[in-house]
Amino acid sequence: MNVELAFGGGSGILVLLLYGGLMLAVGLFAYLRNRGVRESLDEYYLGGRGLGVMVLFFTFFATQYSGNTVVGYPPTAYRLGYQYLVSVPFFIMIIMVYLLFAPRLYALGRRFSLLTPVDWIDLRFRSKKVTILAGILMLYGLGNYLLEQFVAIGQGVSGLTGGTIPYQVGVVFFIVIMVAYSWLGGMRSVAYTDTIQGIALLFGVFTLLLGSLYYFGDLSHAAEIMAETAPEKLGAPDSGGVTTWFCLLVLVGIGAAIYPHAFQRIFSARSERTLKRSFVRMAYMPFLTAGVVFMVGIIGIGAFPALSTGESEQLVGMLANALANQNAFFYWAMVLLFGGVIAAIVSTADSVLLTFSSIVSHDLYGRYVAPEASEYRKILVGKLVGVVAVIILVLIAWYPPGTIYQIFVLKFEVLIQTAPALILGLYWRRLNTQAVFVGMLAGTIVAALFTFTGFRPLGVFSGLWGLLLNLILCVGGTLWQSAAVSEQQKADEILAWQR
Repeated sequence: MNVELAFGGGSGILVLLLYGGLMLAVGLFAYLRNRGVRESLDEYYLGGRGLGVMVLFFTFFATQYSGNTVVGYPPTAYRLGYQYLVSVPFFIMIIMVYLLFAPRLYALGRRFSLLTPVDWIDLRFRSKKVTILAGILMLYGLGNYLLEQFVAIGQGVSGLTGGTIPYQVGVVFFIVIMVAYSWLGGMRSVAYTDTIQGIALLFGVFTLLLGSLYYFGDLSHAAEIMAETAPEKLGAPDSGGVTTWFCLLVLVGIGAAIYPHAFQRIFSARSERTLKRSFVRMAYMPFLTAGVVFMVGIIGIGAFPALSTGESEQLVGMLANALANQNAFFYWAMVLLFGGVIAAIVSTADSVLLTFSSIVSHDLYGRYVAPEASEYRKILVGKLVGVVAVIILVLIAWYPPGTIYQIFVLKFEVLIQTAPALILGLYWRRLNTQAVFVGMLAGTIVAALFTFTGFRPLGVFSGLWGLLLNLILCVGGTLWQSAAVSEQQKADEILAWQR
């Protein structure tokens, strides 16, 4: 997210300080509001399982649409043209996958007081090796995701302030604030800040679109420019492009839906009706968010034709600068937009950190290291380990090891290997625990090897090759030898009541 805004500087610093102060205030409010409530795992990590429709909607929104959506998608649409329309349906795919398992998982979460997705895997399979492997994969994915957000925060702060605040200082400043309000209020702080940041981001995105339409021309004007300079941007994708579309639909559709922090939002809902009403609202967001930023990218072709790949990465900053020079309204709207972008990235990072801490404290420490520990002690261990993980990731992010896109893709390649256990386990009572473990492990190894060697047969992403092998071993192993009768009886105890 390397965006330089010439209009930033002092205005950008002021906006960032206001956002930072507001986040701390939210954390303090959540802490004071619940000071008389016993600090339990449910309260700290799930907000007492009492999030209402709008708060739940915005915290789901913040989970799926980071600030990178606003600054990263328009440049890609600029370079690919209408082929990048896939960015809209793969967010629709996420909602479809949610609806496949979320209502059933919510009911199980209520009945068995599930706290994390690892909790569900342990309940379903009663296997230490499956539980630990799934926990490690989720922690890796979450750590990877945190690293991505930390890099984006630093680049965004530096860009918004015109380099006045260096990359590293921006990273440290917002991470300290994020850790502080998460520590104070847990899920409630995270959900409340998600709501504020989601509103700010939506306002900024629509202002950017409307301003771009007014000052730079509509989509038909951009189409005329494309017809003259790059007619391939108006055409359908070739066979390689279709393969990439399919890969993205599956990889992102499944991978983003099984984010561990998304699972916790399912468990945090006040009721199943609340959860479903939130999903109804989420169904519109692919068009109102991914669709809008796609249009911004296409309009950018008409506004700034023939940009190089490197120059196109600055597209959103270029559009924002041009709008900011029109009048005072757009000046402050664009400053608020990029402040909202950074705040949205922070809101994604805080969700990830909270879930990371919960898996450490509840699933690993609380289940295998100190089962008799009090809930207060488990929460404290989760907080401390989370801080240590943040420090390590900040040191890595100090000089980023790769582009944000590379970091983004890598987390899905591995995280998606937990999908068969998480989803098939909800419906298939005969699922063999040994087959689940072997499939998950083999899929992870293949995905990792293919990713790090750059081997992509037929242009298919590494994680999907791993998932294919995972499913073959998991499903094939179960068909070859079903779970033992005792295991099926236990599965029936968990699942049969929902039929």
